Amino acid sequence: MDDMPSRLPVVLPALRAAAREAGFTMSCEERTGSLLAALAAGCPGGRVLELGTGVGEGTAWLLSGMDSASHLVTVERDEVVRGVAREHLRADPRVTFVAGDAGAWLTDYDGEPFDLVFADTWPGKFTHLGSALRLVAPGGTYLIDDLDPLPDWPEDHRDAVKRLLADLEERDDFRSVRMTWASGLLMAVGSARP
Repeated sequence: MDDMPSRLPVVLPALRAAAREAGFTMSCEERTGSLLAALAAGCPGGRVLELGTGVGEGTAWLLSGMDSASHLVTVERDEVVRGVAREHLRADPRVTFVAGDAGAWLTDYDGEPFDLVFADTWPGKFTHLGSALRLVAPGGTYLIDDLDPLPDWPEDHRDAVKRLLADLEERDDFRSVRMTWASGLLMAVGSARP
């Protein structure tokens, strides 16, 4: 079975070209993107949070799965890559772009929880994990990627991944599954809270 997606967001080629031009190499992998679209489609009228917009490839995948009543908040501190995403996706009324550090945003946010949280940057994954998980609605999904080792990882990154996976496995308020697929994923679903 070929696991590469056949339905790609229309804007993806333009985002990829802009990423190359900007020298940005950390965009969302296609299989991860297809999972994001499927998870977003499972949240009709849902609230979606993306930590780490990058040039907007993950954002485009999420939007491609969302219905017209859903809303996406995406947070990015890098002005250049955030500008690429805004240029290509700002016409979509379902997305709100937040300029700033995801860790600071997680610390300061006091609004409603989200049905789907995609943590694609250090804050919300390797730092501020508790803050990110508190924003997942009961029955909601938390997804992280880029957990498989890469040759250019610093040695301390392996340890950070091990700690993160151990922390998530020990939680009673989330049920998680690790996937050695795409770039290495973990999906956790929040259990109902009393």
